[in-house]
Amino acid sequence: MKRTVYTAEHEDFRLAIRQFLEREAVPSYSKWEQQGHVDPEFFLRMGELGFLGMQVPAEFGGSGIESYKYNAILNEEAAAAGLSMGSLRTHLDLVYPYLQQFANDEQRKRWLPGFTSGEMMTAIAMTEPDTGSDLAGIRTTARRTGDSYVVSGAKTFITGGRHAGRVLVVCRTSPPEEGNRRAGLTILAIDSTSPGFTVGRMLDKLGLKAQDTCELSFDDVRVPIEDRIGDEGHAFRYLTQNLPQERLVIAMGAVASARRAVEQTVDYTRSRTAFGTPIASFQNTKFVLADCAADLAAGQALVDDAIEQHDVGALSPARAALVKLWTTEMQGRVVDKCLQLHGGYGYITEYPISKLYADARVTRILGGTSEVMRTVIAKSMQL
Repeated sequence: MKRTVYTAEHEDFRLAIRQFLEREAVPSYSKWEQQGHVDPEFFLRMGELGFLGMQVPAEFGGSGIESYKYNAILNEEAAAAGLSMGSLRTHLDLVYPYLQQFANDEQRKRWLPGFTSGEMMTAIAMTEPDTGSDLAGIRTTARRTGDSYVVSGAKTFITGGRHAGRVLVVCRTSPPEEGNRRAGLTILAIDSTSPGFTVGRMLDKLGLKAQDTCELSFDDVRVPIEDRIGDEGHAFRYLTQNLPQERLVIAMGAVASARRAVEQTVDYTRSRTAFGTPIASFQNTKFVLADCAADLAAGQALVDDAIEQHDVGALSPARAALVKLWTTEMQGRVVDKCLQLHGGYGYITEYPISKLYADARVTRILGGTSEVMRTVIAKSMQL
């Protein structure tokens, strides 16, 4: 299927990103998986080449490109190469929108040069041990004392939290209002070297082995008021504004990952024989892969339409939820079918399809579960 969402200039950028990842990331990826995180030097190299500042204004060291499509290409190429670098996606696609939209001029001047160079990687901490998709249930508190906040609490499932220089932490600064549990939440950009800020255990996950995911705790961490993002008590509104982009990013990765699974399976079935015949010649194999190709085409069309909408500020939360729901469920179906066509070898970890299978499972959970996506969609239908 010919894609029309990108121009020739975008495709030139795609080639540059692909070559960079093949040269700088693919050879080291097994080591990153074993150690549980991407080497910090890789992000410094990305910053040196300008890949971390594509949307950052030129005055802070970035390229000043308003379009999101260049970041979209970066995400697609990473997924297509089998690289799950969640801390990079968090840095560029989850954290930056808050700095872009809600940080003040002084904060941007202070943080964005390091953000762009890779010297200050970032993370965002919303989820708590007892609070998953229900952000209104956040218990981490930030108590105002003079010109500072004192933060106490804990967060979990924090991608990139181990090496982040700044972590955007969603805290409760006042009790929920009657009839509005979402009130009273505030975002603080906490310096990870602050006394009382502790990186807890690294979480051993089913997949995404190169993506560091950890627990964080805050024991009376003092945060200057000038490190607050936006207005006090308005965090929930800020968070919901960025959800469409977050869910689009997951959808893009889901389609690219499913495509990689199909491409690998086509190659495998052509070379693997059964009963003296390549299994690609069996009717069942052809039909299964044809179904996968149809699923991929539908998923790509949904994603490309969403990219266009997002680039002009028209991607609604409900539409983003729909795209994420369909593409991640599709990813699960397609990767499972591809693993089945590998037979017993599909269950062996040295085969790439097993890694794709393990990595795919979480996309129906993170960024809002499939059940939450269905709730958002149904609400938009006035159900």
